[in-house]
Amino acid sequence: MGITTASNASTSGSVNYSGTELIGKSKRELRTFWGEEMAMVFQDPMTSLNPVVRIGRQLTEHLRTHKDLSKSDANDLAVQLLTWVRIPEPRERLNNYPHQMSGGMRQRVCIAIALACSPKLLIADEPTTALDVTVQHQILNLLSQQQQERQMGMVLVTHDLGVVATRTDDIAVMYAGKIVEKASTSALFSEMRHPYTQSLFWSIPKTSEPKHTRLSAIVGRPPNLAALPPGCSFADRCPYVQPICREVEPKLRTIDSHSFACHLPVGSTEGEAALSANISVGLPQSEGAAARREADQGILG
Repeated sequence: MGITTASNASTSGSVNYSGTELIGKSKRELRTFWGEEMAMVFQDPMTSLNPVVRIGRQLTEHLRTHKDLSKSDANDLAVQLLTWVRIPEPRERLNNYPHQMSGGMRQRVCIAIALACSPKLLIADEPTTALDVTVQHQILNLLSQQQQERQMGMVLVTHDLGVVATRTDDIAVMYAGKIVEKASTSALFSEMRHPYTQSLFWSIPKTSEPKHTRLSAIVGRPPNLAALPPGCSFADRCPYVQPICREVEPKLRTIDSHSFACHLPVGSTEGEAALSANISVGLPQSEGAAARREADQGILG
């Protein structure tokens, strides 16, 4: 997006969108790209919006940057956008400052700004993090509705497995900045292959379990991204870990459209043997794994 600074961030690799390489483009070039081709909704609407500028100006400024509109036409379109995202009294709301609106309202404004130029792809980065449960549901429903009505693609970044279970077609699981597993939603939920994915599922409380059942948390801490260890980044926290995991970084491989980066994948003969061996010697990160091995199916029930 070009919003990082050279003093604290390094950008490398490749970002290819519909045949266009984005890395290396100038801010001027990206300005025409963002909004019309791709847009983004950030996780905190209070910091996404300018606190000293009225909502109407923030909407119309975005519209007039990308469209050849008069001020009057931009105001009318801003009202229409606020109506689409179900903000009551939209014309009056144009005169509000962000602090005069609730968190849910502010996030709706951010969605309206993102949708203003009818992008082909919307990136929603934890769009409900700062909202209460009821408002979270409303915002997710709104995003799903707009996606279907506009026939646009959407990338939903979230830690909530309940959200991805019902609102996505495909899932990419990331750890330490890299994709460790990728599959269709149905395939991933029925047969996870990476230990990190399995650990995420194991850590979800089951409504069928007795009260005060101890949660199966992922032990340890994430690695330092500025000094990643050799081998697999998840090795120190993995219940399946073996010496090869600390020595050789696993490559992403694909079997039947299901991709994973693991030497000892969940469900494989070698993986189950490694887990059993670690349980038998009392490896800390394998604690509780024996009781949770059968918890993969119906864990969201």
